[in-house]
Amino acid sequence: MESLVAEACAVLSGVLTKQLKRRLTEIDKFKLKRRRKRRWWVRQWIQRRNNNGGSTFISRELRNENPEDFKNILRLSDTHFDFLLNKIQFNIQKLNTTMREAIPADTKLKITLRYLATGDSFKSLEYFFRVPKSTISKFLPEVCTEIYAALAEFIEVPSTRKLWDEIEQNFQNRWNFPRCIGAMDGKHILIKAPPKSGTEYYNYKHQYSIILLALVDHNYCFTYIDVGANGKASDAGVFRESSLFEALENNTLNTPENAVIVADDAFPLKTYLLKPYSRRNLTREQAIFNYRLSRARRISENAFGILVSKFRIFEKQIPLIADKVDKIVLACCAIHNWLRKTSQAYLPPGLIDHEDYNYEIINGTWRQNQSCLTKLVPTNNRNACTDAKKIRDDYCAYFNGEGAVPWQWKLIK
Repeated sequence: MESLVAEACAVLSGVLTKQLKRRLTEIDKFKLKRRRKRRWWVRQWIQRRNNNGGSTFISRELRNENPEDFKNILRLSDTHFDFLLNKIQFNIQKLNTTMREAIPADTKLKITLRYLATGDSFKSLEYFFRVPKSTISKFLPEVCTEIYAALAEFIEVPSTRKLWDEIEQNFQNRWNFPRCIGAMDGKHILIKAPPKSGTEYYNYKHQYSIILLALVDHNYCFTYIDVGANGKASDAGVFRESSLFEALENNTLNTPENAVIVADDAFPLKTYLLKPYSRRNLTREQAIFNYRLSRARRISENAFGILVSKFRIFEKQIPLIADKVDKIVLACCAIHNWLRKTSQAYLPPGLIDHEDYNYEIINGTWRQNQSCLTKLVPTNNRNACTDAKKIRDDYCAYFNGEGAVPWQWKLIK
């Protein structure tokens, strides 16, 4: 009896398997019928790229006839463009095949720079440069990686005491803040929700983001950046997990003695990291300290403002996965530092905040731009060590005594 049952089950299983295979075959045939046949390996209007493409137009007409328009499109002068192209050309140029010619490195760099400058969709870039959007999505992260590698020397942490002393002296001369070696800040950069990430990148503003942490010097340049932490992470926690935190805790940066960094409420109070006094029950002396700290800390605010004004990719959510956004952010920061250090025309008049003859702050034009860089959340950690509180109190006493500036009393509210 059991053998008959087993035989019947085997027969039934075989019948079902045949029926399933037949059904899958029918589905596959149906899909093949619906699938549109490709008429060309490459669309004809894209094949005419070398004659009429956007890259050709930029090179032949704008570069030769209107250098300022060339610079406006790519955010680089022709001289800077050539320098960068020579740096990365070998690494981004592919070989021609029997099927098609490889996209020139010149075109790849122009498309990447245009994307960073405008945040245009890949489809829009496809029409302008006659390069398929699928191809752009593949090579753009690679080009960004090579840009950052080529310009890495412009975004390094100072390695000698002399370089730190220069930053410290300039903070003293320009912002009347002694022993300061930088301003720290962080921003959420909005991104497309990564697949299968759940709430990992979901931040306090109910958006998906990654965090950019930066230390900025007196010249609006990034001396340290950390990018890629997910938006859900604690903002103070991002700093604690950074290599900068470890170096500051272990005093391995060769910084001047008793050097400090200025920051806002998003960061913890440390012996080397100054933050404002709580606004609750604020004394007049503490208000003076907060004003002087805020005055020096505007450096970092303006650095991020410059970044957004030059690279409009940050004006809206970046519709790419987190790994690709990391590479874009690194490339933009590197280009920013490079141009800031090599081009006097990089910052036009009025772009950044400045003070009038009464030391009132005049907002820079960057504050009028739309931005998707949002502030970090103030930390709730009030358990600063006694030494850190004493250092802040000593600065407070200094700013209200021998280190006072004549205009500070009338500017506090």
